[in-house]
Amino acid sequence: MSILTKSDKKMKKYKDITTFDELLDHEYGPIGTEHRNEFEEKAQMFIVSEMLKEARKEAKMTQGQLAEKAGTKKSYISKIENGRGNIQLSTLIRIFEKGLNRKVGLTFL
Repeated sequence: MSILTKSDKKMKKYKDITTFDELLDHEYGPIGTEHRNEFEEKAQMFIVSEMLKEARKEAKMTQGQLAEKAGTKKSYISKIENGRGNIQLSTLIRIFEKGLNRKVGLTFL
């Protein structure tokens, strides 16, 4: 008689998955489903927040300094950097371009 541990059961659950796309489909559903869309949106917000944090640190600026230069509030910069803010595209562009002297480019997939 064989006893499967929790770890064994998890591994069995993923045994046929060979690509990252298959893993995403398995965990969040196919592209276009509500659960997958929610995941993709959160993932994109995380990427934007990390890019902003990195650019601000490279510019050797505090959140307060960036907020002042971009014409917004420190608390707003903090929310974005922590992935909690819902940001408008125009505000994001202003923060990067006016606040950090960086150009923003968009790619549609």
